[in-house]
Amino acid sequence: MEYVTAVPHPRSEAPGSARAGRMSLALALLCGALGAAVALLATRQRWSEGTVTVAGGPFPLAAKGSDVTGVPAALAIVGLAALVAVFAVRRAGRFMVAGLLALSGAGTVAAALLGASDSAALDEQAARASGDTSATVHALTHTVWPYVAAVGGVLILLAGLLALRYGRLWPGMSGRYERGGAPRPRRRARTADPDRPEELWKALDRGEDPTGA
Repeated sequence: MEYVTAVPHPRSEAPGSARAGRMSLALALLCGALGAAVALLATRQRWSEGTVTVAGGPFPLAAKGSDVTGVPAALAIVGLAALVAVFAVRRAGRFMVAGLLALSGAGTVAAALLGASDSAALDEQAARASGDTSATVHALTHTVWPYVAAVGGVLILLAGLLALRYGRLWPGMSGRYERGGAPRPRRRARTADPDRPEELWKALDRGEDPTGA
């Protein structure tokens, strides 16, 4: 007696792979969207404070994240667009977009950390407030918001890494295929029943004898 061993189809997905794809997809969407929102929110907050000496005494100065650098906000928007574009492409295109998503997160982190110690924006304000182009800010302090923007960049970076690792398991936007990747069956045209009353009337309108006599 011969025993036949069932071999799984090469295109069939293992239950573990499908589960990993769903979990990674949900996590990437959450990290990417949350990271972009956090980075954009942080750039609108106050990043640094200081004073400059004018005729009336110390004058307070403050700079928002967008005053210090516009890179984190721009890269957060790029990352959000790349997160959506991941589902519009496949194979090599998906890998490239996932790489762009990861680079956007890494760039957001780097720009936010560099901006955490930057004083150029407040120096410009000090020069305008005092009327002296050589004036600089005094008592410079920084808030926690640059580091919050960096956390947002880390989340975007994580979404990009998940897309690089598991993106091949994620579904695309194309409506031509079902979830399993097989083409959707075409609907067959309904066969006309000559015994139906409406078909009899149509035959009479065409000048045909519906009885076949």
